[in-house]
Amino acid sequence: MRHLMSPLDFSTEELDRLFALAEDIEHNPAKYAHVCDGKKLATCFYEPSTRTRLSFEAAMLNLGGRVLGFSDANSSSAAKGESVSDTIRVISCFADICAMRHPKEGAPMVAASRSSIPVINAGDGGHQHPTQTLTDLLTIRAIKGRLNSFTIGLCGDLKFGRTVHSLINALVRYDNINFIFISPEELTIPDYIIEMLREKNVSFREVRKLEDVMPSLDILYMTRVQKERFFNEEDYVRLKDYYILDKEKMELAKPDMIVLHPLPRVNEISVEVDDDPRAVYFRQVQYGVYVRMALLLTLLEIEVSDFEQEDIKTC
Repeated sequence: MRHLMSPLDFSTEELDRLFALAEDIEHNPAKYAHVCDGKKLATCFYEPSTRTRLSFEAAMLNLGGRVLGFSDANSSSAAKGESVSDTIRVISCFADICAMRHPKEGAPMVAASRSSIPVINAGDGGHQHPTQTLTDLLTIRAIKGRLNSFTIGLCGDLKFGRTVHSLINALVRYDNINFIFISPEELTIPDYIIEMLREKNVSFREVRKLEDVMPSLDILYMTRVQKERFFNEEDYVRLKDYYILDKEKMELAKPDMIVLHPLPRVNEISVEVDDDPRAVYFRQVQYGVYVRMALLLTLLEIEVSDFEQEDIKTC
């Protein structure tokens, strides 16, 4: 039995297989419509979510399975003081696999250590968000055709952004990735990530102005400033509109640059950018369903008989 706590839990070769499966699901959905008949996914979300929770639920329903769970800690026995360890032991009696989001870093890992079913980390505090990273990687691979040799700018809240942290850790395993970190001084990338990049001799630089680097980017990964991670309202208000991507800034970018965003957005991407073909963040949401379908099949060890090995192509 395997769990998914971090994008690094899968080797690059395993990721290639996972993405190839996701791409086959995209192009042949009918083949997978009943492969999880009789299986149940528990979505245990101790923290608010729209895309991640519904994406998991859509993934299992698309595979023919069923879904149970809770979308708020207050609607679970956590409100009575039940521990994560006890909750997952109970959930293991009801479901075949569990996706868990929790505001405390490491909580899904604790659950996995006590679980008798596979557990997927659906986001833990400001730490990791591995399934969003799988979504990001699949989106890049599908649109750019590769997961190497590009310059990616990560913009916004780089201090608390778990999607950013997960994506960086995943991308450093691929060749010739150049990172540009774009953030206000108060929200810079954590020191431990900088140290990791230096140890691995990965190219990176930190800047404050988005306009200065737009012409050199192959990918721009925008993030919102997360109100829920701030301890006071004043700091949030001061920083929330620090970066706003608009048509004027997009005119500085390469014709084939793509814009990603884990969503939800607030003000950091103007709605006028939505009509630009380089804005792929809503396509990114759809790729999230495909990759979660592939992940559920992989962790449940369900094989589709007519998914031929020779059809699987790696990057």
